[in-house]
Amino acid sequence: MTRRIAVFFYGLFMDAAALRQKGVDPAGMRRARVDGFSLRIGQRASLVPDRNGHVFGIVMELSHDDVDRLYSEPSVRSYRPEAVICEFDDGASVPALCFNLPLPPAAHEHDPEYASRLQELARRLGLPQSYIDTIGA
Repeated sequence: MTRRIAVFFYGLFMDAAALRQKGVDPAGMRRARVDGFSLRIGQRASLVPDRNGHVFGIVMELSHDDVDRLYSEPSVRSYRPEAVICEFDDGASVPALCFNLPLPPAAHEHDPEYASRLQELARRLGLPQSYIDTIGA
């Protein structure tokens, strides 16, 4: 049996069907919140440290091979793993890997099409509307 690790996704990789199309086999999807960061949209999503911020997303269990396959794509190759604590709706928490850009997008970078797609996905996944409203900002 292949060992799986928890990974927190906050961008378009929250879409399990899209991951499956890439040959990745996610399991155990749960909505979660990570404190201490804010979302920034450039060409793609990234997190920036923010002591008062929080980001919502999905925790999935992936194999190491799936993680390698997913983050070997040229468009996300520069993302690096870091450890985060994810809190679920029921108050339980779990440590997870979160892939983030070492240098976040500049404040002037913004892809409105990406932000719109992310808002739609967040709605489908049932993330809080107050959070969804901040995605396009």
